Amino acid sequence: MIKEFTSGAGYLLKGFALLNKPGIRRYVIVPLLINILLFSGLIWLLSDQFGTFINWLTPSLPNWLAWLTWLLWIIFALCAFLVIFFSFTIIANLVGAPFNSYLAAAVELHLSGNKPAGGDLALPAEIVKSIKSETTKILYALLWLIPLLIISIIPGLNIISPLLWAWFGAWMLALEYVDYPLGNYGLGFSEVKSKLKQHRWLALGFGGAATLATMIPLVNFLVMPTAVAAATKMRIEKITLQQSD
Repeated sequence: MIKEFTSGAGYLLKGFALLNKPGIRRYVIVPLLINILLFSGLIWLLSDQFGTFINWLTPSLPNWLAWLTWLLWIIFALCAFLVIFFSFTIIANLVGAPFNSYLAAAVELHLSGNKPAGGDLALPAEIVKSIKSETTKILYALLWLIPLLIISIIPGLNIISPLLWAWFGAWMLALEYVDYPLGNYGLGFSEVKSKLKQHRWLALGFGGAATLATMIPLVNFLVMPTAVAAATKMRIEKITLQQSD
């Protein structure tokens, strides 16, 4: 159990080592640039609107309250940081989802010399496939969120809620990223779940490491491609495609 857990966690570093390999890096750079541009534009828009608000507010303030504008800017910067920190993983996964199947296919080609047919879909078809897949994952997550929220507010029982939330987060990220290499072989979400249940502690170790990485500012920008590459390597070495697995 412990060996499987630590092995799963170790795959995240192995995934990071693959990002700069020929044929792989382009599938890392493109979604990363899109996300950087998206968040930069969002920050610029919010800053511009907040600056307009400050310019409207400043003339009405007495001189002895001039320091208040600096305090408001500090509060704004902190709020913007928190919003980016907590929303980045969700938005990055949505933006990068159409590219992740290509990334998984490129990593598999680099590691094994084989490229799954699912990695050759045209981008419009990949976008449709990604939307369906991400919607299924969100609905699955919502089904588990309800009982977890109930447990979290029941006195006595809520002492185990932090452990359950950690387990849930690790499991969901494992499902999120292993879905790409397995999806390239036509496996649906229920089949991906079934495969991971056969390697539960491996999946939880991998998902737990990915969860911790998302909590580190700046590092979280590379979590998605790293985790996709890691999940692909883990799939090749640990998760076979045969039904007898």
